[in-house]
Amino acid sequence: MRKASEIQTAFSPTDALDGHRSFFLVGIGGAGMSAVARMLAHRGFSVRGTDSTAGPETERLAQEGIGVRIGHSGEGLASDDVLVVTDAIDLEASPEVARARELEIPIVRRSQALGWVLKPYKTICVTGTHGKTTTTGMIGAGLIAAGLDPTVVVGAAIPQWGGPVREGKGEWAVVEACEAYDSFHDLRPDMVVLTNLELDHVDFHGTWENLRDSVGRFVDHLPENGQLIYCADDAGASEIAERFRGKKQGYGLNGKIPVQALAIPGDHNRLNALGAWSAAQYTSPASDTDTAWKGIAAFTGAERRLQLLHDGEVKVYDDYAHHPTEIEASLKALRERQGGRLVVVYQPHLYSRTAPLIDEFAAALSHADLVVLTDIYPAREAPMPGVSSARIAEKVTVPVKYIPSRHLLPREVAKLVKKGDVVVGMGAGNIAEFGPAFIKELQRKEAGLKVAVLYGGDSAEREVSLHTGRAVAAALKRKGYETRLIDISESLLANGDVSALIGPDRPDVCFLAVHGTNAEDGAIQGLLQMLHLPYTGSCIGASSIAMDKDATKRVLEVHGIRVPKGKLVTNPDEKIDFPGPWVVKPNAQGSTVGLSFVEDPEALEWAIARALAYDDSVLVEEWVRGMEISTPILVGEALPPVEIAPQGEHYDFASKYLPGATEEIVPARLRPEVLKEAQRIALEAHRALGCSGAT
Repeated sequence: MRKASEIQTAFSPTDALDGHRSFFLVGIGGAGMSAVARMLAHRGFSVRGTDSTAGPETERLAQEGIGVRIGHSGEGLASDDVLVVTDAIDLEASPEVARARELEIPIVRRSQALGWVLKPYKTICVTGTHGKTTTTGMIGAGLIAAGLDPTVVVGAAIPQWGGPVREGKGEWAVVEACEAYDSFHDLRPDMVVLTNLELDHVDFHGTWENLRDSVGRFVDHLPENGQLIYCADDAGASEIAERFRGKKQGYGLNGKIPVQALAIPGDHNRLNALGAWSAAQYTSPASDTDTAWKGIAAFTGAERRLQLLHDGEVKVYDDYAHHPTEIEASLKALRERQGGRLVVVYQPHLYSRTAPLIDEFAAALSHADLVVLTDIYPAREAPMPGVSSARIAEKVTVPVKYIPSRHLLPREVAKLVKKGDVVVGMGAGNIAEFGPAFIKELQRKEAGLKVAVLYGGDSAEREVSLHTGRAVAAALKRKGYETRLIDISESLLANGDVSALIGPDRPDVCFLAVHGTNAEDGAIQGLLQMLHLPYTGSCIGASSIAMDKDATKRVLEVHGIRVPKGKLVTNPDEKIDFPGPWVVKPNAQGSTVGLSFVEDPEALEWAIARALAYDDSVLVEEWVRGMEISTPILVGEALPPVEIAPQGEHYDFASKYLPGATEEIVPARLRPEVLKEAQRIALEAHRALGCSGAT
């Protein structure tokens, strides 16, 4: 955020720009900065700049021949440059600012550069808490229709004009003048259109009185023959007008309204249009005011102002509303144009804006049929104790869902909507990303099931998993599923790339073909839980317990299931207090890795040391001789027990995986009542451990 003291001391005076021909813009990809960049370039100045991230706007600037560097550094600044920064840039943390100070070149705000460029024009400045962008666009559209060919500078892209600035050859410029951080004081208006005024930008202005007085000083910049156009239906704008001693004219919905309907809905836009028409009447010959109105009425809006993104079975809108008054107006406007259930997906903007208006936000959002709230967009602010979207959710009077991570909004909202719904993403932060991502989620519903087979891993069973994964993937492909193999440890450890598991191309389900530690023990399940991806098999807790042999035995004993005697040890010389023979195994490995069968007590210490090579703890158990069986559980049903008959004396790693080393007989060659009892015990163990899927 900008502080008043910083504004007064950290920047060069605007006239320091005089004589300069080269400008370097920090944050060049923003709508306001890209407009200034284009205006400077259009007037023959050298323009280049930086932005933290690439996007459509930086790409368009580059295509127009304006140099754009992604990432902030002091590189590229020259001694003949002027550095132009947005108010979002922290001056003390900016490498460009640090370099500019070293070079002792002018540093100015975006608003200063804009005011400097607009010096030759007669300027209409549109200010107010709400409606500035739309009203500025409407005035521009009206003056264009009246043949005045204005230059128009807006705080958002206007699709009709291909961007946030429209260059004209006429004497008038129409500019959106923002009250945040007193930036509008860098402009010199010939006419001010004041749409409304209520407390906002409290991080800077603090109180209503401070905001009111700042707007009053701005209006006082008007020359003697200047004109204030204000909304007489708004108390705040009317208070400014009462204090202003110059020429002024109010407008309101109770006044004369031309017959022609507007292209964009809502009472708030009808007020915006009346303000634009009032301005046009002071700039156009009387005979052209009807023509001006036709241009105003035909104005189709700006990006993110009730912008229709998708017109399908579910309609998707994007809107910039970030104040309770704006939210209520936008939702009422949508009601005018659209039937169906109205779903608003809202991201509050700034803790300082949210804190005093929690009740008002809840009331405004309750004009929807379903509200989905996500976390507050902090911008330049640190979190404030007790200020949360959850508090708004508690007070909303219609069905509400709170999804703290905005990244989950597209998929979660896609689960909630139905045919005929109208969904609007709303807010001033990065909620603009929701609409396009949500549309892709809707399209996912029409595609077939996508399966990612996760294999590999980093356990001692990695090579086993490579075989398992390939076999599973091949089987799924034969069944017609869209399938891809992902070596999960390679993805995580080689470059940290999990892009295959996120976004609109993510899998619908992950088939877990990884084995051993960091795989079957809950670790990979935890990763997938964090990524909100469904997966096969048991949950984190059950996997963690079931992989820990000692913990598993303790759970089974509590449930009355008999287990062999055993002891958990962590070093080879620990005393084993029950007679052999013994089976020695790593406590949390699988696939018979590190397994030893011990009959000679002299070999016990060696076997424990061998197992400790694979784990930090080792389970030593009594060797129960007899037929080895395995009873699979699939979706809560016990399948026939499998008899495991190794060719050799013991069922070890080689017997398990070498082809032909072990015969597996289904069902096991046991009496029917024994098979039934084995199935009962297996299913009881499965349930006791909380397992699911296949075990």
